Amino acid sequence: MGKGVKVAVVGGVFAVMIGGAGYGAYNIVSALGGGGGGSAGAAETRRSGPPDKEEVRETADAFLGAWEKGQAAEAASYTNNAADAGVLLTAYGEEARIGRVDITPGAPRGATVPFTVKATVSLDGVSKPLRYTSALTVVRGQTTGRALVDWEPSVVYPDLRDGDTLVTGESAQPPIKAVDRDGTVLTREKYPSLGPVLDTLREKYGDKAGGSPAVELSIRHATDEADTPLLTLAEGEPGKLRTTLSAEVQAAAEKAVKAYPESSVVALKPSTGEVLAVANNRDDGFNAAFQGQVAPGSTMKIITAAMLIDNGVTSMNGPAPCTDTAVWKSQTFKNLTGMEPNEGATLANSFLRSCNTAFIKLIDEKPIDDASLTREAQERFGLGRDDWKTGIASFDGSVPASGGPDRAANAIGQGQVQMNPLNMASVTATAVTGAFRQPYLVSPELDGRQLAQAKGLPSETSAQLKEMMRLTATQGTAQQAMSGLGGDIGAKTGSAEVDGNATSDSWFTGFRDDVAAAAMAQQGGHGGDAAGPIVAAVLRAGG
Repeated sequence: MGKGVKVAVVGGVFAVMIGGAGYGAYNIVSALGGGGGGSAGAAETRRSGPPDKEEVRETADAFLGAWEKGQAAEAASYTNNAADAGVLLTAYGEEARIGRVDITPGAPRGATVPFTVKATVSLDGVSKPLRYTSALTVVRGQTTGRALVDWEPSVVYPDLRDGDTLVTGESAQPPIKAVDRDGTVLTREKYPSLGPVLDTLREKYGDKAGGSPAVELSIRHATDEADTPLLTLAEGEPGKLRTTLSAEVQAAAEKAVKAYPESSVVALKPSTGEVLAVANNRDDGFNAAFQGQVAPGSTMKIITAAMLIDNGVTSMNGPAPCTDTAVWKSQTFKNLTGMEPNEGATLANSFLRSCNTAFIKLIDEKPIDDASLTREAQERFGLGRDDWKTGIASFDGSVPASGGPDRAANAIGQGQVQMNPLNMASVTATAVTGAFRQPYLVSPELDGRQLAQAKGLPSETSAQLKEMMRLTATQGTAQQAMSGLGGDIGAKTGSAEVDGNATSDSWFTGFRDDVAAAAMAQQGGHGGDAAGPIVAAVLRAGG
């Protein structure tokens, strides 16, 4: 035979391989009963057990070879979900405009075969190279016994999830140049936490900020999530979108959350409701700072204290005995280990030490009922009505009316109460100013949306809450975290126990002059351990 030509025997079938010609010159369909199950495969005995090395290699070669040649249905037939695979592989060549595909497999790792894709994305006479790596895994077909590629969208592109597809065309919205309150440009490269936020702003406000759309290869998600750009063929003209963020405070927030896994923080201006920073350090990329729904622990005592004061049960200097335990509806509640009881404690003393039993005993006083905490949260603090319009997706808290043990648990931020750092930063802002100002990231003047309204707090209630938070920051559980901060400061700590977790979630909220911030670090321990240093760092930058 001529130079560069090799002969291989695969499953008893002779095949001619042209050296260096890649998958385009060779396919082992006959060896696998390819194209969805030909005569050779049907004649073989149905096999069982994990695929062997030869089957892994043959199946990967057949699948990648067909994909490389643009034979979507053929490639899909070598998977264990031909219908879904066929749709995505067809879109790869048609909607995504990806051609000249060259796939190079790597050395198999057991049943997994890594590979590198080199291709070209082309539209309207403009072409750009595309290169990425992915991997596939070969499994035994449950009904056929054939060795098949275990289908996942990530085989085609590693960031694809179920229902996602690849498209090339004009972006759904023109690009935006998001800037902070002073005109500094905000980018995902400099502020990684803002990546998903900037994508959402682009989708929602791109047509209002001016500019023209780019032409790009993107992931179109099955959910309401904004498209994820992968490759730009032609730059668009970006429009300018001003946000309420502060580049300086955002930088401090980004740095602070990096020190604590699964942590989030929000900072805002109590006088206006403008969000100054939003940052997350999470493996899943979820904006828990705005959309999280978890128990806030004892930071909830700000709202509970307001309820007690507003209903005439007690006052800052009124009685709030701190006992070892408190029983409510046959359930026993305790304080943090090591807390000394104080039968003569005032509300301020029990607040600054974060005594659970004091608050639980007081919710039995008239006129408090199962819905009192809910009314306080909704009417005074603007929470739990599902009407916040921040400019991006957000959750505005939940404080449901609860009977039984949950009535007591809700009062100390457990039970059925759900919050996120955005909510608790807003709670602090309302507490210290007396006015509820719905937080927002983009001015409502841009799109005419109506911000949520609430009546806020009586001035005497706000004054007492602010003073109790000051005492907590200077003499209580928040003292260590807030140490060294000047100006008018106050804080409240929280530790939320979550079923199945050995370590509690760390919560902390505080203020310094006209900046309020709140943070959580899931499984971060006590409030001052993780969330406290995050909030202190952000308040320090915002001063």
